[in-house]
Amino acid sequence: MGRSDVDFAIELAVKEGWNPGLHDAEYFYRTDPDGFFIGLRGNNPVGCISAVSYSGRFGFIGLYIVIPEYRGKGLGAALWQHAMRHLKNQNIGLDGVLQQQENYRKSGFKLAYRNIRYQGTGFPKIAADDELVPLDHVDFEQLVTYDSKFFAVPRKRFLEGWLRMSESRAVAMMRDRKLSGYGVIRRCRRGFKVGPLFANDERIAETLLLELSREAAIGEPIFLDVPEVNAAAIRLAERYRMNRVFETARMYTDAPPTIELGGVFGVTTFELG
Repeated sequence: MGRSDVDFAIELAVKEGWNPGLHDAEYFYRTDPDGFFIGLRGNNPVGCISAVSYSGRFGFIGLYIVIPEYRGKGLGAALWQHAMRHLKNQNIGLDGVLQQQENYRKSGFKLAYRNIRYQGTGFPKIAADDELVPLDHVDFEQLVTYDSKFFAVPRKRFLEGWLRMSESRAVAMMRDRKLSGYGVIRRCRRGFKVGPLFANDERIAETLLLELSREAAIGEPIFLDVPEVNAAAIRLAERYRMNRVFETARMYTDAPPTIELGGVFGVTTFELG
C-alpha cells in the first residue's frame, strides 16, 4: 500500500464510525511504510489492514476493514493472513471489537484487558501551572525513554512524527527537571482525541487532561481511551462525567508486554497501539 492508499483506509475507518484524526494517515504511514496492505477486487480497492512493526520487535494490527458488500468472500481472511505473515516472529498486539475475540483467539491471540473509550465535554478551566511546558521543550531522548515505560518498545520514529502533527497540541509535566507525564490532543473528524496520556500519577494526568481540553471549543467532544485495569484512569474519566461509548479487547499473541499500565491514562491510538 502506498501513502495515498492509507487515505482510502482512513476513509473506510470513518465509515465504520471510528472517528480517526484528521492527519492520522500521514503519521501512521511514516511509522512503518511497509506495514499497510490493500485488498483489491480486480483493480478496485475493497479492503485494507495495517500490520505496523516497531523495529522488528513488536507488531500491531489495525485498520482491518472490508467494504460491507465484499465481506464473506474470503478477502478479509486473505488480508489477515498476509498481515500475520508480515509480522511473523514478533509479539503482535491489537485492539479488536469484542465480538471478534473468538476469531482472534483462533489466530493465537489472548485477551490481556479491555480498553474503554470515554467521551466528554465541558471540562473546567485550570489556573496556569509553571510545571507544564510544551512537549517540544523536553529533551527528545528523555521523552523516548519515558514513553518506553508505557509502550512495549521504544518508538522513536513514531514519536518524531506524532508529536509534531498538524492541528494537535502536546504538553509535558516537568517536576524537579524530570519528565513526570505528557499528553497529546489531536483534532479528529468529530471533536478531539487525547492520546497518549501517560503520567506518574492521577493528579498529574488530571492536570494534563484539563490543560489539553482547552483546545476544544464549548460543546466539542473529547475522547479518551482508557485501560480498564487502570482504576485511577477510570476514576479520572468518570470524575469529569465522561461517558463510555465504545470498548475494545486488547490482545497479544505472546505474553503482554511488561509496561507500567498504572501510568497509562490514555491509549495512543487503537490502530497503532
